[in-house]
Amino acid sequence: MASLALALTFVALVLAGAMAGFFYAYSMSVMWALDAVDPKAAIASMQSINIIVRNAIFFPAFFGTPVVALIAAGLWRAQGLHDVALLLALAAIAYLVGTFLVTMVLNVPMNERLARTGIPTEIEAARTVWESYSIPWTLWNHIRTVSSVATLGLIGWALYAAGKA
Repeated sequence: MASLALALTFVALVLAGAMAGFFYAYSMSVMWALDAVDPKAAIASMQSINIIVRNAIFFPAFFGTPVVALIAAGLWRAQGLHDVALLLALAAIAYLVGTFLVTMVLNVPMNERLARTGIPTEIEAARTVWESYSIPWTLWNHIRTVSSVATLGLIGWALYAAGKA
């Protein structure tokens, strides 16, 4: 059972790392790049990104991170390694609140509103649409980034604690 717990903890680390990198890339490059181009192009690009991101590569990492962390936590707890289990449970909670919940309650509804928005022909109208989306979306993405990095750190710490035990 220890081998399975260790393997699942490693899988959780990889999934959390993928998500942390995904959100970090948006916060530190994608949104800045879209903010720097013609707002009509930014709107069209983000509408396309929001369609394409729903794929078989993204979904396992996005949905699987907290699930795998919690399963691993249960396995470590069953072996009496309560500190490792606690770190993994905290990682799952951090992800569920700061990444998953923020995504589902805030970022996804913003994405859906943008998807229903026609691209204005006038540049100033397009700029207004883009800025009313980009500014709050990016703020909440920063929170998802911090949460995902915290999740990654907690899982890494759990691996370290498991190794010491």
